[in-house]
Amino acid sequence: MRHGNVDLGLLRTGAHSPSVFALSRSMGDGTPIVDFCIPCNPYFPTPDMFAALAQNLESILKYYPSDSAEITNKLCSVLGLHQKTVAMANGSTELITWLDHLMIKESIAIPIPTFGRWTDQPLETGKRVDMFPLQEADGYALDLEEYVAFIRSRGSRVAVICNPNNPDGGFLPRREVLRFVDALTDLDLVVVDESFIDFVEAERQPSIAPDAAIRPNVVVLKSLGKNFGLHGIRFGYLVANPQIAGKIAKVLPKWNLNSLAETVVHMIQDYETEYRESLRLLARDRYQMADELSRVPGLTVFPSQGNFLLVKLPPGWSGVDLRDYLLSRHGLFVRECGNKLGMTSQFLRFVVRPQQDVRLLVEGMLAYGRYLHGESSPSLSTSDDRYGTSTALEPDNLIPYPGRRGLATATAN
Repeated sequence: MRHGNVDLGLLRTGAHSPSVFALSRSMGDGTPIVDFCIPCNPYFPTPDMFAALAQNLESILKYYPSDSAEITNKLCSVLGLHQKTVAMANGSTELITWLDHLMIKESIAIPIPTFGRWTDQPLETGKRVDMFPLQEADGYALDLEEYVAFIRSRGSRVAVICNPNNPDGGFLPRREVLRFVDALTDLDLVVVDESFIDFVEAERQPSIAPDAAIRPNVVVLKSLGKNFGLHGIRFGYLVANPQIAGKIAKVLPKWNLNSLAETVVHMIQDYETEYRESLRLLARDRYQMADELSRVPGLTVFPSQGNFLLVKLPPGWSGVDLRDYLLSRHGLFVRECGNKLGMTSQFLRFVVRPQQDVRLLVEGMLAYGRYLHGESSPSLSTSDDRYGTSTALEPDNLIPYPGRRGLATATAN
């Protein structure tokens, strides 16, 4: 079925995806969206946690939170970290911004493709960004020795890695990351972005956060929203030696964290068992999802240790048109990677979701493939058992696929 009058123009602005709220408002009819775009934990918080938050919502929204130092101290006590080695902020992207303003003076090296703010933020402030291209032929794996040689050849003063990397989910073992940071002690800064590290199940203790606290120039970045499935709260933190952590903490506003973030920080320790179970379920779903996606002929699925999977589309498929098709026809919101440095629109990133949602995604992709090969065409009257609705569509309201550009243009993309 066609899902409302979604404004597909929202998908074509900027380097990042629109929010689910913006898409829902553009549709205006309350039609649900299945979100395969924003990397979230579908199993956490638990229904009990949401019920507790809802019960206390009035006081959470009405009253001032504690100051950032008090909330940070509580987080440190829960995670077993020293408070002088931690700075907590309104999302990890706020920390990226402050690291850029305070500690990146000349140049920064970053492998691409990766999280866009690591390239966009320093470019916006006039820094030289030395981009180290990862190769599709290598499965976008990062060779740290080659990367160090690149950093030396370019004279980069700051180096960044994301582990696991976004959008491919590539993971580097802890001992290799420690060798990497120890080879670069002369740099101004070495950042290890571990926003997705909790989803790793290939290694029992993959994080280097405790080691960063005793090294001279290493920062580890964490994103609580991604781990806990609460992007809307906007909270993250960094771990570094007291001098670096204190320098960042000093510039952050005294009340930079909201009451909802404070409430969740105080709830975490009571739900540790449920959180660990959510990670186990997500790892299971990741393998099942890769198997389900293999039903799509010609699709390449890259191995991942994140809560998402990178795929390369079959020849002749356009990521832009498939994204638009899945949203407008099936209510499935996916991440097309053509606006990521180092990628093309032949690549999509899918967030790991439960099996029933993945089946909807696979069926939508198979339907798109059949249409491309002339085996079927969009029906003017469609029904969808998920919503118990039947919708008659006027020809002028239909979106031709692939776009209005024809198959030749889609293949070129």
